[in-house]
Amino acid sequence: MDKMVEATGARLWTVALGHGCPALFFNGGPGCDDYLGTVSEMIADLCRVVRFEPRGCGRSDWDGNYGLDTLLEDAEAVARAHNLERPIVIGHSAGANFALAYAMRRANSVRGLVGIAGGNLVNDRTWHAAYKEGLQAVGEDHAGAVFHADPAVNREGNDGWREFARRPSLLREVSELSVPCCFIAAGADIRPNWPIQQLAALLPRGRYVEIAGAAHYIWGSHASELRRELRSAIAKIAA
Repeated sequence: MDKMVEATGARLWTVALGHGCPALFFNGGPGCDDYLGTVSEMIADLCRVVRFEPRGCGRSDWDGNYGLDTLLEDAEAVARAHNLERPIVIGHSAGANFALAYAMRRANSVRGLVGIAGGNLVNDRTWHAAYKEGLQAVGEDHAGAVFHADPAVNREGNDGWREFARRPSLLREVSELSVPCCFIAAGADIRPNWPIQQLAALLPRGRYVEIAGAAHYIWGSHASELRRELRSAIAKIAA
């Protein structure tokens, strides 16, 4: 059921689906409206899933306040409004980074984390060059998703993540995050997966799995494999 949630100075579009262990989804981009409905349906019999559109995206307010801190505070407002106690945080692409930042901020009240085709602390020149080369040579299928957002969200969201990743204490904080974390990578992603592998190895309870042949929007071509790995990750975290 759709629900508008009041955050500080903005109204956010949200939707809840399913029943069971609470789960909070984070979109990628930054700057994507809701596109993870297909993924949420894969676990709707295991989890009560809440998805939301960040400020500047889709049906949520476009107010120019698109920093990382605002996104995390808005996510907390969404969790409170939907009575999500100790949710599993699940993010796709850049959403995996935002889920990680959220889990680090609320380590005592998050059950676990799942990243899908994303999650990294490093975005160096070689990574970016490989991504650009793949984008030009192969292109990217968005699995039918069409995004409607303020272009400023991407710029401010990326700037906020880079600032977050430059903090001197970041690696220590990540290495002390004790909740179970699983990263499901796409084997044929045009984005190199080594940063995801590094992150999974750094986390005390991190796990890395890769779906061979899958592109960034895994559910577009490897839905059954993603469903299997996602449900396995949820079961391990919820146990």
